[in-house]
Amino acid sequence: MANTSNTTVFGYIRVSTKKQSTDQQIDALIAAGVPAENIYGDVISGAKWDRDGLDQLKRNLRKDDTLVVVALDRLGRSLSEMVKLLEFLVNKGVKLRTLREGIDLSTPTGRMIAGIFASLAEYERALIIERAEVAREAARARGKQIGRTPKLTAEQIADATTLLASGKSRVSVAKSMNISRATLYRAVPIHM
Repeated sequence: MANTSNTTVFGYIRVSTKKQSTDQQIDALIAAGVPAENIYGDVISGAKWDRDGLDQLKRNLRKDDTLVVVALDRLGRSLSEMVKLLEFLVNKGVKLRTLREGIDLSTPTGRMIAGIFASLAEYERALIIERAEVAREAARARGKQIGRTPKLTAEQIADATTLLASGKSRVSVAKSMNISRATLYRAVPIHM
């Protein structure tokens, strides 16, 4: 199973902390036919998208290769991150097999399961957006500031406008107010 024509079988392992052992995952992948030299791994939280071992593996994967993982949660902790990786694999033409869940993206059932995961991730994103908007509305109703606190008060904006109208440069006005020119441009986009 290791090499069929120009295809390669890869494995990926992940643990969250150095106190955890990868031995069990390595043994399971080797027993499933993954050559030891083709196993990539990380010791990092699955919530992190940038992972050295995963990045190196992604660079080495080619069309028709197979990626084997012990369990889907080894790819990531959040559903949206797992779906992002599944989309990457599908777009690249890489087959994915999970040993625990028995998912195989090379089969119609496996592709259906990937579609269900994609739908669930979309649902999860919609819920996060909805909850955030409800929280913002509740804060607004209580009169709380939403978003970033403005850098300049209305009085400071009026002062800056007056200085600019009198012929002062944006550089000198920004320096005198101890703000960046970008902040000044946002507060007073146009001056007379």
